[in-house]
Amino acid sequence: MEYNSERSKMNISEYGRNIQKMIEYIISVEDREKRNKLARATINVMGQLNPHLRDVNDFKHKLWDHLFIMSDFRLDVDSPYPVPSREILTRKPEPLEYASNNVTYKHYGRHIERIIEKACEMEEGEVKDTLVKLIANHLKKSYLTWSRDSVTDEEIAEHLNTLSNGRLKLQDNIKLSEPTEILAPKPKKRKFQGNRGGGSRNYNKGRKNQ
Repeated sequence: MEYNSERSKMNISEYGRNIQKMIEYIISVEDREKRNKLARATINVMGQLNPHLRDVNDFKHKLWDHLFIMSDFRLDVDSPYPVPSREILTRKPEPLEYASNNVTYKHYGRHIERIIEKACEMEEGEVKDTLVKLIANHLKKSYLTWSRDSVTDEEIAEHLNTLSNGRLKLQDNIKLSEPTEILAPKPKKRKFQGNRGGGSRNYNKGRKNQ
C-alpha cells in the first residue's frame, strides 16, 4: 500500500496523480526524442482532462507551463513556448503605488482636480472660458449634492481659484446655474387611492333603475 505521505508533491493537483506519475516517468527517460514525444502526448491528455481551459487565451501555452511546473522545472524537453522559470513564478509582485489622499476639497474629488490642471494648460480664449464655466457649474453641483446648504457663485469662484492655484478665474459677468436647475427635485410618492365605495354606489344605482 502506498500512502500519500510517501508520494511526491503535486504542484498542481487538478490534473491528478496519474499525470504526475507520467511526468515523473518522462523525466527519467534518457532519449530526448522520446521525451519530446511523451511530453506532447501528456499535453493532449492534460487538455482532455481540463476542457474548460480551452476558453482561456493561449490554451496550449498554459498547458505547457503547467507541465513544467508539475515537473518542478526538472523536465528537459523542447517546448513550442518559452520555458517558465521558478524565479519568475515565485517573484513577488511590486507594491502598488496608491494615490495620496491630499485632496483640497473631498466633496469635489480628485478627478475634477485633474480636469482643472488640464484647463490651466489651455490657451486663453473662448474655449477655455467655456470650459471654466462648465467646471464651475460642476463644482456647484458637487457642493450642493454633498451639502444641501446654499452656496453663492462667489464661493464657487473662490474654490475654483484655490483648486487652480490662482490660474483659473471665473469672469465677473458669468452667472452660474441656479440650484433648482442643477438638482432635480425628488419625486413625490403617490398615494394609492381606492374606489372609496364608488363601486357599491354604482351597483345600488343600477338596481334602482331596474
